[in-house]
Amino acid sequence: MQSGIYVALSSQMALERRLTTIADNLANVNTTGFRGTEVKFDQVLSNTENKLNAKVAFVSQGNDYLSTDNGELQNTGNLFDFAVKGDAYFGLNTPAGLVVTRDGRFTMTDSGALVSVRGFPVLDPGGAPIQLDPAGGAPSVSSDGTITQGGRRMGQIGLYSSDVSKGFLRYENSGILPTDSPKPVIDRSNVGVAQGYLENSNVNGMREMTNLIEVSRAFDNISTLTSSSEGTLTDAIKTLGGSQ
Repeated sequence: MQSGIYVALSSQMALERRLTTIADNLANVNTTGFRGTEVKFDQVLSNTENKLNAKVAFVSQGNDYLSTDNGELQNTGNLFDFAVKGDAYFGLNTPAGLVVTRDGRFTMTDSGALVSVRGFPVLDPGGAPIQLDPAGGAPSVSSDGTITQGGRRMGQIGLYSSDVSKGFLRYENSGILPTDSPKPVIDRSNVGVAQGYLENSNVNGMREMTNLIEVSRAFDNISTLTSSSEGTLTDAIKTLGGSQ
């Protein structure tokens, strides 16, 4: 009976973590370039011996991973708005190091530096900040990321790839700080840059609300089951104690 309580407790811990990710996804349903967080749970078998020689399965706390679904592209008409086409990221130089993002809301400073909405320098394929001509006006960017101003080539917007399944941290909403070091994408046959577009969050608000209701109900059901099991255990102890 105690094993059942422990299993229920492990399930509640897993559901609590899922609730946290759902809440975070819902909070960023309108965040540009945001990719939702999912959780993968594994079954853990207990090595504890019991009289029935039965294996007791617990739920692991789960591992976070990013949804790889692309968000819808929105045409803004702003020449400093960019979206990634394909499985890649923009690279930003931040105090935490190289951060990748799908948020392409860029702008040009008075000195000509191309920076993100948070003011972080946008990087080229070599990891260097992109410098434009401050008097050259809005740049023209081709699908491979090549930047031109007044017919002059000024550089190229870097696109980076990383295996985020190895672990990651969130940085500034849409930013990702992966455990696996990001690498520049050399072959751009399947990836590119769209100027004048932004990628919306890939979070489906209706689906997340449905998930929230289902997980909340599961949590409540387990709480009720746990209370019932504890009551049965208490009654059994009282009965056994009274018979001695």
